[in-house]
Amino acid sequence: MTRDIIEINDFLVIIEQSDEEKTIIDKCGFDEPVIGFSFYGSGNSKLSVNHGDMSHSFDNTKGFAMSFFANEKVEFVHNISLQNPLQCVVIVISLKNLRKLPNHEDEVFSHNLNALVHPQADFVEGPNFYMTHDMQTAVDKIFNTPYTGKTRMMFLRSQVTELLAHFFALQDSQKETALKPHDRQKLYEAKEILANNMETPPSLNELSKLIGLNSYKLKKNFKELFGVPVFKYLQNERLSKAYDLLREKDISIQEAAWKVGYESVSSFSNAFIKKFGFRPSEIKK
Repeated sequence: MTRDIIEINDFLVIIEQSDEEKTIIDKCGFDEPVIGFSFYGSGNSKLSVNHGDMSHSFDNTKGFAMSFFANEKVEFVHNISLQNPLQCVVIVISLKNLRKLPNHEDEVFSHNLNALVHPQADFVEGPNFYMTHDMQTAVDKIFNTPYTGKTRMMFLRSQVTELLAHFFALQDSQKETALKPHDRQKLYEAKEILANNMETPPSLNELSKLIGLNSYKLKKNFKELFGVPVFKYLQNERLSKAYDLLREKDISIQEAAWKVGYESVSSFSNAFIKKFGFRPSEIKK
């Protein structure tokens, strides 16, 4: 379990990552009232938020972005194992530091997260949704950057700003989205099916039948909800999985490409470079 805690301007950034051979319970909290944002990368841990006699549970955090208010009475508990790894970027700001933000950025918080800026409980859950491609890419860059020292700090500052901007932009777009809860749930099912069948994914028509939603609605609403077309999402999942395989397993680049559904190594390498900014061979060095 690694936890990197960094102060960037008025924000505290916590970068957590773990692949545990045995199940561990990791607990953490804050020593003052904060507004926070959690962005879960390729990890898929279970999260419980406890305060007093209350508890909020999130069983599937992969690709999840959440906002919250929490004071010192709130405890965050991750259940981490080899089957449920953790990869999370948490960005928090204390309530007292909100007014210090430049360019009236505190007004963005007040406008979008009024219930968090003026909390009525120890823990207040803000807008939550699955990350767009741009948000996922920003998280991937944080975990995969080769930069060190002051250059890394400069880079992380840019990624924190980008993540928050994407979060607020996505919230604005979803306010305008009138998806029915039933259709929204079907789209989450489609997303899960694609993530679990990367080697041999269903066609668009097959996926449409599996979730009981016509292909037009599937294509239109998937992009509207997740910010990326259906098979662009699949490509991103394939490349993230391939990155993990190359980093953690003793396999060749060709084997990694095959395992995530690429028949052509050159196509795989080109897509990998476009997503991560470096060749898959650089991981194996």
